Amino acid sequence: MKVLIINGSPRKDGNCARLIREAAAVFDKEGVSYELFEVGNKAIRGCAACGYCVTHDACVFNDEATELGKKFAECDGLLLASPVYYASANGTLVSLLDRMFRSIKCDLRMKVGAAFAVARRAGTVATFDELNKYFTINQMVVASGDYWNNGFGGAKGEIEEDAEGLRNARVVAQNMVFLMRAVALGKEKYGLPENEPRVRTSFIR
Repeated sequence: MKVLIINGSPRKDGNCARLIREAAAVFDKEGVSYELFEVGNKAIRGCAACGYCVTHDACVFNDEATELGKKFAECDGLLLASPVYYASANGTLVSLLDRMFRSIKCDLRMKVGAAFAVARRAGTVATFDELNKYFTINQMVVASGDYWNNGFGGAKGEIEEDAEGLRNARVVAQNMVFLMRAVALGKEKYGLPENEPRVRTSFIR
């Protein structure tokens, strides 16, 4: 089992990183390997809607979106963490995910995804919802905790006081491990579900 971890925070060793470390400790304990990438300080531009990725195996912009897409193709799970900006995820992370998910060519069905949102006070639920949509539109399995996947802290290190958030990060990681193993067993015995041909509905009349 392997997990790709993407931290959208530009802060080195900030509150997002602290939640990730809590989850990663569970992966270590369970023998699950992972790779961590921090993209918050990267110059990653948004999608240009050029259509290049439709006919090619990569995005037209040869950067982290293509690199991480290829790494994700080899993983069983994806863990995201983002600070909250105006009740939304970090713009750099969103630009990366828009292009990564659009250009990736592998079958993402039943890969396991989870996301953390970290804020000083508010906006985490909207951000959590925003990040989960990347999973659900691609038939991924969403690993939940036993509360919203929130972490609270403004200044660096304040999340240490959020015992509930740190505990939930461990719960989410444990559930990711279980689901990745369960999916692997299910695929071995039953294979992936057979999808019907895609139908696109136009609302323009």
